Amino acid sequence: MIDIVKGILGLVVVIGVAYLFSSDRKRIDWKLVGGGLLLQILFALAVLYVPFVGSFFQILGKVFIKLMDFTGVGLSFLLGPYASKANGFSFLLHSLPIVIFFSALVSIFYHWGIIQWVVKVLSWLLRRFMNISGSEGLVVSGNIFLGMTEAPVLIKNYLPAMNRSEVFLVMVAGMATIAGSVMGTYVSLLGNGDPEAQLLFATHLLSASVMAVPGSIVIAKVMCPQTEPVEDKEGGVETTSGSKSLLSVIASGTQTGVKLMVNIAAMLLVFIALVALVNYLLCDIVGRYTGLNDWVINWSGGRADGLTFQFLLGLVTAPFMWIIGVPADDIMVVGSLLGQKTILNEFVAYMQMQQWREAGVFVYEKSVIMSTYLLCGFANISSIGILLGGLGVLAPEKRDLISRLGFRSMIGGMLVAVLSATIIGAMIQ
Repeated sequence: MIDIVKGILGLVVVIGVAYLFSSDRKRIDWKLVGGGLLLQILFALAVLYVPFVGSFFQILGKVFIKLMDFTGVGLSFLLGPYASKANGFSFLLHSLPIVIFFSALVSIFYHWGIIQWVVKVLSWLLRRFMNISGSEGLVVSGNIFLGMTEAPVLIKNYLPAMNRSEVFLVMVAGMATIAGSVMGTYVSLLGNGDPEAQLLFATHLLSASVMAVPGSIVIAKVMCPQTEPVEDKEGGVETTSGSKSLLSVIASGTQTGVKLMVNIAAMLLVFIALVALVNYLLCDIVGRYTGLNDWVINWSGGRADGLTFQFLLGLVTAPFMWIIGVPADDIMVVGSLLGQKTILNEFVAYMQMQQWREAGVFVYEKSVIMSTYLLCGFANISSIGILLGGLGVLAPEKRDLISRLGFRSMIGGMLVAVLSATIIGAMIQ
């Protein structure tokens, strides 16, 4: 019962924070907000407690894992014995190559029209149940499969005519969801070669991606309510040119995956090195010579290594984590992960989560599940620049508006993930 009470408190606090950031509090459509929250809650209940729904997502998770195995076949051909995990897990060798294969798969499914068909169905449902425009429904649904810069291509012909609230929803949805091309990498990283763990995380990551759709609408429409006339056109989904052959589509998707893999690897190298630099200054110099390291270790019961960047993030965010229902013993750990995701990126946070999980830092499995939802999304500082660049190219006349909404969209994307984690946390004992 206490979990449900804390979950309700967490929902009130999350919506309250979005309300504080609202551009027009008097024009908020509370009926839409209530409908979106109800959809999230019903979906979470279905995944956790309705057998056939849970089984369906487990089947999707198994499909994901099987696709990851196919990547391993290609990797074994290239690397031979070095592709084996017998000598330990390597993120560079065993996770990042999945990005390339999944990027090519997404391109194939898009070329065949499979993604467009699913997006159209989801968009129709959202239009009927949440009273949003057709272009909003298309891009929000598309974000389940595509990245924050790829999904808006679905509505590139409608972007110039979209108003402030519609553009803000496009941006929040991009921040709150993850691309299908990188989901396999998260599953591989968190599962660390364990089939049961991979299935668990694949199921919850897929669930988190779907829950983020109504969540994005809820948070975006609280922070930036619809106050202008909407030119609602159902529209059609942009498709690839019929003149392109399947081989050229595969090649294009592969090249995109290679660029994405290199970009992820470079960001991880730099960000993790920067964290190490900050920890050296905080822990090895300040903490060592002031005695704060010993105090931190004793105060945390040995769960913290000293005065580190991760410890400070956890200390700042711990009260908020308790409010949303994270078990008290894990509030600093989970809070630190959210801070790392927001300041650095979700890859760094998921890697830290996997390391802490392997080391037994988490006291409760519930905290691991909540963290999976909490970190699922692109809402971080560096993503603001990526989003501005991508949308600015598609709608140059909206660049000024997009720039002004950049930071607020990151806050919105973070709140969407917190909202999903709060709902799931209230249902897990």
